[in-house]
Amino acid sequence: MTRTFHAVFLGSLLALTLTCAPLDAFPAPGTRAEALADLEHSVTERRAEAVVWVANHGTIDDQPLLLKRLRDDSPFVRGYAEQALWLLWSRSGDGDIDRLMSAGVEQMQGGQLKESIATFSEVIRRKPAYAEGWNRRATVLYLIGDYEGSRADVAKTLALEPRHFGALSGLGLINAAEDKGEAAIEAWERALDVNPNMSSVHQNIEEMKAKLAQDNI
Repeated sequence: MTRTFHAVFLGSLLALTLTCAPLDAFPAPGTRAEALADLEHSVTERRAEAVVWVANHGTIDDQPLLLKRLRDDSPFVRGYAEQALWLLWSRSGDGDIDRLMSAGVEQMQGGQLKESIATFSEVIRRKPAYAEGWNRRATVLYLIGDYEGSRADVAKTLALEPRHFGALSGLGLINAAEDKGEAAIEAWERALDVNPNMSSVHQNIEEMKAKLAQDNI
């Protein structure tokens, strides 16, 4: 079918950096203990600063802290938390792997899709338990129309990181591309269960529901 759905598939084109420039008027946490305390602070900017601290200094085990902030009262904090999760996912803990990942993203953004597949495949070969390697390769396979391969890599991503809302959103796009509308909606709803802030996913669901209704007339 002709795909009209809105998406940045699996978050792969996201700039994986966080800036706290708007927060400079507030004291950034100096320690992990201060950051953890500030995540629950009544002042919005203090919570945002704490999210930035966790993004820049935390590990993958800190995901629950950031997932909670996806439901913060402030859209400002929610936006930072989403970026922070991408940043945590992007760090493998191995400098060589991280350099390969950066090279693969540059290749993908430059339209060198076969080269980027090879690069992400090398990441997977070297560190098969690193979810984001699978997620990035899933992106490129989707872009070249290899939906079966992309689906397999998404499944591996989710086996390693079940709350990866980018991979769940991508699964919805694969299903949509294969004319599996109900399955697409289910995958997008699963993504929103984790991260309810993705406006493009909300729009995808509405567009798919409208399409399915039109098909049933």
